[in-house]
Amino acid sequence: MIATTTHNLASIGEFGFIARLRQKLRDQAGRADVVLAIGDDCSACTLPAGELLLTSTDLLIENIHFRRDWTSLYALGRKSAAVNLSDIAAMGGTPRYLHLGLGLPQDLVLDELDAFCDGFLDECRAAGALLCGGDTCRSQTGMFISVSVQGTIPADQLVRRSGGQPGDRLYVSGTLGDSALALHLLQQGQTPAAALARRHHQPTPRLALGRALAAAGLAHAMIDLSDGLLADLGHILQQSQLAACLDPAALPLSVDVRRHLNHKPEDLDVVLRGGEDYELLFSAPPEAAPRLEQLAVRLALPLTAIGSLQPGEGLWLCRPDGSRQPVEARGFNHFQSGQPA
Repeated sequence: MIATTTHNLASIGEFGFIARLRQKLRDQAGRADVVLAIGDDCSACTLPAGELLLTSTDLLIENIHFRRDWTSLYALGRKSAAVNLSDIAAMGGTPRYLHLGLGLPQDLVLDELDAFCDGFLDECRAAGALLCGGDTCRSQTGMFISVSVQGTIPADQLVRRSGGQPGDRLYVSGTLGDSALALHLLQQGQTPAAALARRHHQPTPRLALGRALAAAGLAHAMIDLSDGLLADLGHILQQSQLAACLDPAALPLSVDVRRHLNHKPEDLDVVLRGGEDYELLFSAPPEAAPRLEQLAVRLALPLTAIGSLQPGEGLWLCRPDGSRQPVEARGFNHFQSGQPA
């Protein structure tokens, strides 16, 4: 570990920061698939034979995606990696390499910068992925974080949003609405329960689940829940050209979310439309149910059937009494909201 200091970024400059970061990467040495990492104009890596390259990019901008007075820099580092790794999980892939671009205020204290880098690298290590490069520059408007992630998947195992089939059951991992409710409470000046705050500030990419579903051919279509259940399901429906029926009583909710909804049932919309759970939503044929139950036990991760795909168009909330309520497949939209995500 690097000794802590109260100096700020201006005291060491860009190349001092890069040298500081490279010290943290010493344990990455020896990976045969990494020909060149940090220190050259590009990274250079090899790919497994017969596998496709998966690439995704995300931005996290201060006061849009996060506020430093709401989160620790360590948690922010982990989240910055996790939200990108989640995209690889959604395709059923194996994460391999990340590239990190940072716009940093020059008065950022080095202890905070170290904490961010430690969090980012810890999340990479947990996923078995490597930080292979990036860029840094000065920012006059807070932190600006750009992350690109690359992964691989056997060409015949790629899971897309467009593969849904009529009659498929819709499944979701984990619980829904924890992150959105935490953000909702923070925006109201309240302190969310620790479990809710952790789900918002430090989400877990469901990499093992995504890889298992793809390898076994269990998922016809899949997406990670970044923009909210209804919005992300809407992407599957649009790409698969199908309709869906959701059972609101089947939604898997944590104890904290259930407790909140018991007092404020009108906040169910927060659960349905709020984003950043980073759980996996996927469709699978009915006959896959026993294997999915076994997978849930093996991964110690609940997989809950919450509805089905149907021919036609539209998204419906379907209740046991046979009533159906049409709902709009809408969630968080950066260009329609001024709130931090």
